[in-house]
Formats: sequence, structure tokens, C-alpha cells
Amino acid sequence: MLKSAKAYFSTDKKLYSSLNNILGFYPSNIDLYKQAFRHSSVAKEVKEGFRNSNERLEFLGDAVLSAVIAEHLFKVFPFKDEGFLTKMRSRIVSRAQHNQIARKIGLEKLIESNVDGGRPGSLLGDCLEALIGAIYLDKGYAQTRSFLLKRIVRIHIDLDHLENHDTDYKSRIIEFIQREKKSIEFKLAGEAGRGNERQFIIELFIEGTMVGKGQHFSKKGAEQIAAEKACQSLSIT
Repeated sequence: MLKSAKAYFSTDKKLYSSLNNILGFYPSNIDLYKQAFRHSSVAKEVKEGFRNSNERLEFLGDAVLSAVIAEHLFKVFPFKDEGFLTKMRSRIVSRAQHNQIARKIGLEKLIESNVDGGRPGSLLGDCLEALIGAIYLDKGYAQTRSFLLKRIVRIHIDLDHLENHDTDYKSRIIEFIQREKKSIEFKLAGEAGRGNERQFIIELFIEGTMVGKGQHFSKKGAEQIAAEKACQSLSIT
């Protein structure tokens, strides 16, 4: 009651209400959630090139989400091997999946961004990961795990569908190229961030033309994102 009263009289009353609807509880530290929705394009520099954006929370949230999903899959599929569990986790934490879930739970309306063309690419999925990071810092692992399983996995993740649906976009685009007898190349275009926040930028070229671009903490992850975008642009199903 005290927390709801605090939210009611706060200048952030609308944000408190939105978050309560999304999360099922009121935040204790509202500033963490404000940061989770703040894209680097609108973040202010606070120290020597460092901007108070959602990127650090995104890094943390990605790790927490991966741990929760790994544990969940381990329990749900007691007789499946490591390869199967790894593939299922990759499908659940894919950028496309994150973008879709973020849109469904209403994060698109809360993001602060100056990115041209609406909210393209991975902005929505990044925001979801940052939100998870904010919940973890605000409420701890147990409540973050509860939120993910009850409000994300149970409602928005169809394990049966994922188990039987191929989302290995890199294999899909390579098979397409082999049928069409065209050349394909994944190129490392650069890196973003430093240290633990470093991400690789991969560009995918078909016959010398770039058809997809991806950014991720691993080169394989960046290749998958680039391949996914290429599949979308070429209408490969």
C-alpha cells in the first residue's frame, strides 16, 4: 500500500502505473527503470565520454535472462542433451524474439530515443534486456526470475513451436545461396564498446551487395542477426 501511495503522488505517476501493469509490481528505484528506457541517442554524457544510457543494464539483463532460461530448460527437458538445450536457449533469447516480446508488453511506448525511422533494428530487444537488468538490481534475482517465468516465458514463449521450428538463420541463408549458386560472405565491419561491453558488427554480403547487418557480444550472434535481417529482406522463409 505504501509503495502504491508513493507511486500515486510521484511526478512519475504514469511511469509507475505502466511498469506495474507490465511487471506486476511497483518499482522501488524508479531511476533504474528510467535508465533502462533511455537509448544512447538521448543519454547525456556524465563522465569522460560515458553516457548514462541503457547499455550497461542491457549487458546485465542479457546475462540474467540467459541464466534463468538455462535453468528453466534444464528442468523442462530433463532427458535432452547440452546441444539441444543450447539451441533452444538461443532461439528463446534471439533478437527477433526479444523485439517481438518487447512490443507485445508495451515497451515501445516507454523508450526514449532519437533514432531516425521509428524504432528499427534491435532497439526494442535491447530495451527488454535493460529492463531485466533494472529489475535484477532493484528487486534481486528471485523476483526477476519470477517475472521472466510468469510474465514472459509462460505467456509469450511457445516451447513446442520453438522446438520444432528452425530459427538458425545462418544455415537458412547459406542453404538458399547454395541453391541459387551465388557467393556469400560475412565480414567483420568493426566493434562497438569496450571490455565486457564490446560488441562485434558483422555485415553479410551476397554477390558483393550487403543484405544484412548484425551486432552482438559474440561474432556468431552477430552473424545470426545479420542472417536474420537478410532472410527478412529477401523474404526467405
